[in-house]
Amino acid sequence: MDLIHHRPPVAPRSGGPAVTDPVFLSPPDIGELEESYLLRAIRGGRFDPDGPELGAFERELAARVEVGYALGLSSGTAALHLALLAVGAGPGTVVVVPTLTFAATANAVTYTGAEPVFLDCEASTGNLDVDLLSDLLGRLADAGRRVAAVLTVDINGRCADYDRLLPLCAAAGVPVVEDAAQALGSTYRGRCAGTFGRVGIYSFSHNKIMTTTGGGMVVSDDPALIARARHLATQAREPVPHYEHRDVGYNYRLSTLLAALGRAQLTRLDTMIARRRALRERYERLFATVPGTRILGTGDPGSNCWLTSVVVDPERTGWQASRLAEHLAGHGVECRPMWKPMHRQPVYADRQAALTGAADLLFATSLSLPSGSALTDDQVERVFAGITEFLAERR
Repeated sequence: MDLIHHRPPVAPRSGGPAVTDPVFLSPPDIGELEESYLLRAIRGGRFDPDGPELGAFERELAARVEVGYALGLSSGTAALHLALLAVGAGPGTVVVVPTLTFAATANAVTYTGAEPVFLDCEASTGNLDVDLLSDLLGRLADAGRRVAAVLTVDINGRCADYDRLLPLCAAAGVPVVEDAAQALGSTYRGRCAGTFGRVGIYSFSHNKIMTTTGGGMVVSDDPALIARARHLATQAREPVPHYEHRDVGYNYRLSTLLAALGRAQLTRLDTMIARRRALRERYERLFATVPGTRILGTGDPGSNCWLTSVVVDPERTGWQASRLAEHLAGHGVECRPMWKPMHRQPVYADRQAALTGAADLLFATSLSLPSGSALTDDQVERVFAGITEFLAERR
């Protein structure tokens, strides 16, 4: 659900010609296999949602993450919207949302008419702070607020602390909706990301671990929940010969051609994760030699390593993360800070929030580095050469 804004070529710091081969943060990894799947789907002549490609993609992904049911949709945001509606989010309710996330997470809550209440993150992982959650749920209950869901976000592919979080929510009678947009292929205690809540979602945006260029998926073991989401995703059309509608529905189904692309990507998922993990490990080795820096969420063997983010303590390093970003931009290398917290976004600045300052600090001191499986060896060497040059100039 994150959008990477591809910048135009930039001039190097030396004032030379513009860089014509920019290195993007997480470019799509698409090749001949995907082309063959698309061609097969085109030649099959079925482009409606009931065609074979979308149903096959749903079954194959459900089998991959070991969940009962999956529903292919037009975006991860659409998936979040329907997942929240399915658990009862709506006017008069609140949904607890991590403040360190992309805007789509909070926006989907707002679409339902519910009120997002923001919660800070753990400094070590960027994931929802479970200690704060316990106190927040108690205060909301005391205030007579009905909490429709706790919405988790698995940051950079690392799962939240579900061992502590799930019993807490169960005791409060609050369902968990898992935003695993960044975490397809990740695991926690051997269980697949996206399967910990009553319902989970994935994103197949162009920069995700696997892509359909745009798309998403709702997954759940609850067949009634998936059936309701499927009904709403197809304009809530009733099963009669004519067009009849008892509910307001949405045009949210995934294109059959994009489903074909997703099927090809799914066969390559493990290889793409391995490539990202190799990059993460190389970043870890490099920054392990730089006092005052750390890789966010390191030490998790279950992460899909979607993005690698370095956190910089400027009092120890003598330089800020933004300076490294400027240096890399001069080499045509795209990078960006972690999410600007939702409680700092003008559109949500007046919303209730439980804060420690951890998300604010990560936003101010972090930098997400090129992490995509499609990066060529030459591009990877450019990134590391740029970082090494920057560090050498400050020793």
